[in-house]
Amino acid sequence: MTSRSANAYRIVIPIHDNTTSPVLLPLAQALLAERAGEIVLIGVVTVPEGRSLSEGAAEAQARRQTLANIKTRHADLPIRVKPRVRVSHAPWREIVGSARRENADMLLLAWDGDPSACLMGASLEIVLAETPCDIVLARIPYGPPTRRILLPLRGGPYVDLAVTVALALAEANDGAITVLHAAPAGRVDSPAQAFLPILRHLPRSRQIEVQGDVAGSIVREAEAHDVIVMGASSRVGEIGPKPLGPLAAQIARRTSGGLIMVKSPTAHAPAEDETEYHDRALSILTDKWFAENSFDADEFAVLSQLVAMKEERGLTISLGLPALNEEATVGKVIRTLQRALMHKVPLLDEIVLIDSNSEDRTRDIARRLGVPVYVHQEILPQCGAHSGKGEALWKSLYVLKGDLVAWIDTDIVNIHPRFVYGLLGPLLRHDTIQYVKGFYRRPIRIGDKLQAGGGGRVTELVARPLFNLFFPELSGLVQPLSGEYAGRRSALERLPFFTGYGVETGLLIDILNEFGLRAIAQVDLQERLHRNQGLPALSRMSFAILQVFFKRFEDRHKLTLLEEVNRSMKLIRHEPGRYFLDIEEIGDVERPPMITLPEYVAARK
Repeated sequence: MTSRSANAYRIVIPIHDNTTSPVLLPLAQALLAERAGEIVLIGVVTVPEGRSLSEGAAEAQARRQTLANIKTRHADLPIRVKPRVRVSHAPWREIVGSARRENADMLLLAWDGDPSACLMGASLEIVLAETPCDIVLARIPYGPPTRRILLPLRGGPYVDLAVTVALALAEANDGAITVLHAAPAGRVDSPAQAFLPILRHLPRSRQIEVQGDVAGSIVREAEAHDVIVMGASSRVGEIGPKPLGPLAAQIARRTSGGLIMVKSPTAHAPAEDETEYHDRALSILTDKWFAENSFDADEFAVLSQLVAMKEERGLTISLGLPALNEEATVGKVIRTLQRALMHKVPLLDEIVLIDSNSEDRTRDIARRLGVPVYVHQEILPQCGAHSGKGEALWKSLYVLKGDLVAWIDTDIVNIHPRFVYGLLGPLLRHDTIQYVKGFYRRPIRIGDKLQAGGGGRVTELVARPLFNLFFPELSGLVQPLSGEYAGRRSALERLPFFTGYGVETGLLIDILNEFGLRAIAQVDLQERLHRNQGLPALSRMSFAILQVFFKRFEDRHKLTLLEEVNRSMKLIRHEPGRYFLDIEEIGDVERPPMITLPEYVAARK
């Protein structure tokens, strides 16, 4: 058997439905019984050609839960779950890439026995030809353990692998092996001589020697056995072994019981395509991201698991609460999160209020609840002070201590712990994710009634259309302007912050440019109730956001769209009997990455 790892023997299993693991895990366990190793599970979702990959998002969430359930049910097995579920029209090449990156020794695939079948969007011929490690195709029906094993031997390149798999099954299930010596018609020398060293080590084995109708003999013997184990190739073509020889194909078609086909890699397996994501259309890339990097807060509702991941990684977590005149809601927000995420479980290490000079009782309420309070205008006074939420967030990086930093707005009426643990879950579970955005349904209040889906007007009328036009990689963000997000300090400290309404837009674009699309995730936080702003305020917000889009578009393409950004906006005012224009300066200042401040670097030492 081919071993490609200097350390643990790795068996990779793609999980593409709920029936895969009960079939393949016992086989993987048997193969690891006599060696140190691990089982690596990869979640796979196949979306039919012609349909958007984004349609696989719900199934990807379900597959993540399936993987978590498998690991829980089989806590006695050395199982490692790859957290990212692969969503693709033909995920086979991604599985090949994962096997290479994992330095896999074996790939286990469930197979229905049809030689013409497609596996993970690829033909059987391609699967057998491209696998960079040993491959085992298993058609094992549910039922009793596989104790009666038929092992046809004709020579060929995969004898050792077939014998190894058969031995592992026999030893794991206290089974017996029948070795069928198959020689082509006309051969006078017995092939048994070549296998005598192997046969002496087979437990409770018996031998049968046949000539002539080899396929018929195997089919007849299969009726008295639970499983057949044999090599996938039995004939050499003009260029190396053919992926599935005629004998193997006959056995697959003519039997319906257990069947295991094995094959070792050839020198013809193509190298992994390093440009996998770069040579696809942007729309396909975005759809794929949407399916694989969209989560639901309920996936992370078992808080003890998040705490365990936090402690295992040695991380600390801070929650910053930006606030301006939020006395009506800030107390409930703090109490709810303290109780659930600090007192019941130690998920958060600190909750800090970052106030923007509130004129109501916001700061007093927070202090009475034991929360540290900072006024953002007083943080880093040597850097000056600007108004705006972005300024508060930028300065909060200086006072917050955590390795992971989450921010949520303090005007949430229906506050729930999921607004925080939903954001932290992807960061704790996926090391490659640097930044997580929340999204939700946003009802809008019209009079005394709530209208479902009416909120987020600037998002739908300004932000999302502009992302689609200028930064289409980010067009899959449901609510790019949401006020609930979290990130790794190591990423956030390297980013500039716009001081006002443009902060969310700037952070998304800069994360994309710095770390790539796969570093961003989004989480469904269900529903958010808050006070809705009037149209004049939304107009000012839109004006600031437009400036950020133009600035970053110019930076990306090294061109000038506007000679000088006009920060003066004429707002239309109305009073009884007259309209008039009121000029207001609206524009964000761009703060430098926090890591460039000597004061910050000194404080982090």
